[in-house]
Amino acid sequence: MPVDHDLTALLRGARLRVTRPRLAVLEAVHTHPHADTDAIIRAARGALPDVSHQAVYDVLRALTDAGIVRRIQPAGSVARYEARVGDNHHHVVCRSCGAIADVDCAVGHAPCLTASHDHGFTVDEAEVVYWGTCPGCATARIQ
Repeated sequence: MPVDHDLTALLRGARLRVTRPRLAVLEAVHTHPHADTDAIIRAARGALPDVSHQAVYDVLRALTDAGIVRRIQPAGSVARYEARVGDNHHHVVCRSCGAIADVDCAVGHAPCLTASHDHGFTVDEAEVVYWGTCPGCATARIQ
């Protein structure tokens, strides 16, 4: 978990004002990778009890727009947020419990896949989601 001054530097580097709600939400995202909005609200309220739902939503939008938080939404899932940005990674999702883990790109540089036809688009990112069963759910099925 980054220390508070690192979070402050992230906000300032993105030209965002440093506010208590932004620090609380950013810390929550760093502490709880792939958390949904409700989990981020709970975590942010641990540091700032009076922060409102709307404030958290607004902060998440600002952080995502600034590129210091990434919003992901695997099919059938609510939006999730992570602080790992700019490194062209993907995700593996458990079909049973919904657990999400990071997977480094198999090829390296963005986009790590080449579209068979780009239809004139300039492609700068490929999103890959691997689906399967996490070790905990696989063990539970065996028992």
